[in-house]
Amino acid sequence: MTEPLPTVTQSAVRGIACRCPRCGKGRLYAGFLTLAPACENCGLDYAFIDAGDGPAVFIIMLAGAIVVAAALIVEVKYQPPFWVHAALWLPLIVVTTILPLRSMKALLIALQFHHKAAEGQLIQREPK
Repeated sequence: MTEPLPTVTQSAVRGIACRCPRCGKGRLYAGFLTLAPACENCGLDYAFIDAGDGPAVFIIMLAGAIVVAAALIVEVKYQPPFWVHAALWLPLIVVTTILPLRSMKALLIALQFHHKAAEGQLIQREPK
């Protein structure tokens, strides 16, 4: 008996947990950002996965907004020397970009699987 298709929420939770988008039990990654070849639980072949630069772009935009807003507030309110800015914002940049990248990539992969996303194709139209 086949399992029913997961809801969008279930797919999102499976993605954030870095689990197989179909069964939610197998691991998605073999390394930090290296995908496993297939799910060890249900056997889903991960060859279809193509997250591209999407996760990195989302992370950069979110991290940039957080860090720039925080840096501007600190600069306007306290006007610290530049070394304080470097000491504050460089670690924050690392934390807000590297840590969520794995989960964001897995989330986009799970949503890609849920919505059966595929490469775009042009429709052949007959001439009029």
